[in-house]
Amino acid sequence: MTDTPHSHVLIVGSGIMGAVVARLLRESDPALRITMVDAGTPIGDAPGRHLHDLDDPALWARYNERVATGIQGMYTGAEVVREAPGSLAALPPGMYHALAFGEDAEAMPQAALAWNAGGMGVHWTAATPWPAGHEVFDFGDPAGWAEDLATARRLLAVTPAAIGPTAIGHLVLDVLRRRYDGIGPADRRPQPMPMAVTPTAAGPMPRTAPGTIFPAIAGADDPAFTLVTGTLVTRLLITNGPVAGARVTGARLRRVGDGSERDVHADAVVVCADALRTPQLLFASGVRPEALGRRLNEHAFVTAQVLLDLDRFGTGLDALPLPRPGEFSTDSLWLPHNGTAQPFHGQIMNRTYIDEAGRPLAHSVGISLYVPFESRPENRLVFSESDTDLAGLPRIGVEFTAATADRLLVDRALDEVRSLAEEFGPFDPETESALLPAGSSLHLTGTVRCGSVDDGTSVCDPDGRVWGHDNLYLAGNGVIPTAMAANVTLTGAITAVRAARAVTARTTRTTRTTRTPQAARRSEAALDSPRQKDFA
Repeated sequence: MTDTPHSHVLIVGSGIMGAVVARLLRESDPALRITMVDAGTPIGDAPGRHLHDLDDPALWARYNERVATGIQGMYTGAEVVREAPGSLAALPPGMYHALAFGEDAEAMPQAALAWNAGGMGVHWTAATPWPAGHEVFDFGDPAGWAEDLATARRLLAVTPAAIGPTAIGHLVLDVLRRRYDGIGPADRRPQPMPMAVTPTAAGPMPRTAPGTIFPAIAGADDPAFTLVTGTLVTRLLITNGPVAGARVTGARLRRVGDGSERDVHADAVVVCADALRTPQLLFASGVRPEALGRRLNEHAFVTAQVLLDLDRFGTGLDALPLPRPGEFSTDSLWLPHNGTAQPFHGQIMNRTYIDEAGRPLAHSVGISLYVPFESRPENRLVFSESDTDLAGLPRIGVEFTAATADRLLVDRALDEVRSLAEEFGPFDPETESALLPAGSSLHLTGTVRCGSVDDGTSVCDPDGRVWGHDNLYLAGNGVIPTAMAANVTLTGAITAVRAARAVTARTTRTTRTTRTPQAARRSEAALDSPRQKDFA
């Protein structure tokens, strides 16, 4: 076994959260040596590019066929897959159910992970509603929270009204605003969905992805950055000091293709794997606080689709908006949650169906209501001491049930989606709506949650630093400690902003002269190596 050169910061995971951390670190110091490691390989010709924006027609069509449903769980296909095709080394990059990786996830059968460079950040719909009310975890610093939220919006390039509203979209918004009039403040009334997209005058609108947040991931020149793909981080290397507590010195890497191993060393480590694999890596590394894996959470997903009754709204087929080339929906709209009076997050994606000649046939209003679930320690991940998954890491057991209050709220959402759909046209709830299986949202949270004190109910502090560890940080959706109603990516990005700031402060305090001359020479040698490599 040989070592790779020393880095200032090692980032585990090349998804949106890792990209946000890398971008902010680079903004703080152009010479900071950053190594980023991901077990997956690129989909398409460059790592970190969104599938919506690929030049490959087959990959583009496959992605858009699935995303057009408006259902995140469809990214992995319609049916739950319980066995991965072939060995780990032969596994094509893409989304896979946790069950396919050998996890004991029957309690959350649609839970999935991204096995590709760029993580879920190359698949996501790019919806970025902002957190409010019970979703906020500002730890008594609302001004700091607002500043971090603004930074996350900037890095994700959030556009307030990206897709629509068209004339028909305005009709839909009129219905929503009448129905929910007076519930919540003005900035929480029904409105266009904020999305992480780049507006264009015509044609498809590019989605924000890891490679746009931090362009070096997708190949832009950055001699102090190295992306290692096709490589698992199997264990963090940790030493226990007599006074300062535990310190991470780096990580053990294993190449997926041939199983060869190597160590990488760093002054600080930020784990941005996801809500399943971040706690799994901590467990495998012997970092096992009481809260690890507990308070696993997601929002339930109630979906419906109704054809717009054109006569009721006094419009005709010729007035229906046509889809833009490269976009499946004509409008992406948002029903914000507003406390107990309106507890659901609504994502409304409208679509005009056309014939082969491009003439409108009908218009559908697609309604998804996200139902927040109570954060409970009983819902958790349990890691095996002896059994391993397809990746050779501790097998994950998922324990997840809905509390009585959760089930009552789901029943209320089913009634709400039926009543709401009937505002737009004839609707059969038995065939045109559904409560999707657990895990379908792909918005898992809470498994490495942050907290203000080390009292056994959290894994890390508000900046993502793991309790009892001097230089180990976490970022991502798993760090979110609150019950989320809305899409979680923008909120998760706030944890990455905080972690990056904490690492920046730490690296600023640490003088580079403390490193040995040998380590310095190894670091300089790293600058002569290729920026991206499939670990060899």
